[in-house]
Amino acid sequence: MRILLTGANGYIGMRLLPVLVESGHEVTCVVRDIHRFKPSPDLLEKIEIIEFDFLHPEYAVQHFNKKQFDVAYYLIHSLGDTSTTLKEYELRAAGCFVLVANLTHVKQIIYLSGISNEKNLSKHLLARKMVKEVLMNSQIAYTILEAGIIVGSGSISFEIIRDLTEKIPIMIVPKWLNSKCQPVAIRNVINYLHRCLMNEKTFFRTFEIGGPDVLTYKQMLLDFAAVRGYKRYIITLPVLFPGLSAHWINLSTSANFIIAKQLVQSMKNDVICKENSIREIIPQELISYKDAIKMAFARIEQNMVVSSWTDSASSSLRYLDVNQHIEVPVKGCFKDKRWVEIDKSKVEEVASRFFGIGGEQGWYYADKLWRLRGMMDKMMGGVGLSRGRRSKVDIEPGDTIDFWRVILADHKNYRLLLYAEMKLPGEAWLEFAIVENENRSILKQTATFRPKGIMGRNYWYVMLPFHYFIFRNMLKRIAGVKKIKRSKKKEE
Repeated sequence: MRILLTGANGYIGMRLLPVLVESGHEVTCVVRDIHRFKPSPDLLEKIEIIEFDFLHPEYAVQHFNKKQFDVAYYLIHSLGDTSTTLKEYELRAAGCFVLVANLTHVKQIIYLSGISNEKNLSKHLLARKMVKEVLMNSQIAYTILEAGIIVGSGSISFEIIRDLTEKIPIMIVPKWLNSKCQPVAIRNVINYLHRCLMNEKTFFRTFEIGGPDVLTYKQMLLDFAAVRGYKRYIITLPVLFPGLSAHWINLSTSANFIIAKQLVQSMKNDVICKENSIREIIPQELISYKDAIKMAFARIEQNMVVSSWTDSASSSLRYLDVNQHIEVPVKGCFKDKRWVEIDKSKVEEVASRFFGIGGEQGWYYADKLWRLRGMMDKMMGGVGLSRGRRSKVDIEPGDTIDFWRVILADHKNYRLLLYAEMKLPGEAWLEFAIVENENRSILKQTATFRPKGIMGRNYWYVMLPFHYFIFRNMLKRIAGVKKIKRSKKKEE
């Protein structure tokens, strides 16, 4: 099928795209800024990209007049800084989308929105409901999916919950945390979006999608803490304080004030499915909230190709290189980034060094400290350094290297990604990669640590002096140079 995917570089779009391509569809992605759209090279050669802003319908004919599509996904969402701009942006973008759908002879529109079955809706959800009405009046077969909180690493709601839970042991919160929600796992959402494609049973219908659990926001925070092994205390006040809550979220999490304000207004409403007919049309195993959290923190959580297809009977990776989709987490992480320019004639030699790291070869610097860390890990019940390597020269994903697990060993693109299996108050990754262009070859070394609560953050700061000497000299010896450069370390 010929598919038009709007919002292709958004949270949902980036996860839906490889699923559509892997199924053999011809996908055209629409993005506002082509320079911010970074699909993997493997995906890039299989899709078409159109740079277009749906807030400017006057250019629609110019970009789409000679195009034809079977299905168009509407995954665009505006967050204006006032209720006026929010409403204006949403309606203008939706109207332009309908214009494009008519120009390109689209047979079905699929829209992912928010659950809006309450009477007193927030401005955020009201704007979404208005978009729904625009699409329903388009005379094109529509399928509208309405979801509450989507649970998956990287979604704004999930990251806010994560930040609050990890950073604040005792919370004094307003009564909106007693509102109810029916969170749904990202894997279930992607499956619904995909299986709606030209499914006539979903034409001209709106469905509410949610997971198996109905929880208060307070319970979601406590369950999140329980899964992550935290002990948290939440005291609820009998008042709302929406403005103060928005500032609190802005200061405590990665969300900016505009987004925080919109989300707080939405959280005043219960977001629960009042009808579940989608489950009969598209049956699938719904993932519980706690299980969705565990999946979100899996070692290769950014690998959306794998995670979105494990429940599908047609799952296959024969079209795509799964290595292209493995990424290290970004949100809530400390990073130590270092790089050095290497001689282009020595790329293979340098790569062979980091692919041969660990085991009998050691870690190129301060091996005694590495062995001491291994002994400490053993004393705490960890695996230590005794596992070594399977082979001195060969390395494959799934292999062990001392207390690391090989997540990715991409010899063609010179990339090695390791995940720490030692006992840590958090999660750690170590990555080596060589980036080349016509003039330069750069060796990059990145240590990533995602702390688990206050203990994790303290651990990172205590280890900083050791990291400075160990990582700096390790990179120098792998590269065979005397000087390296380092990016500013920070929590992202």
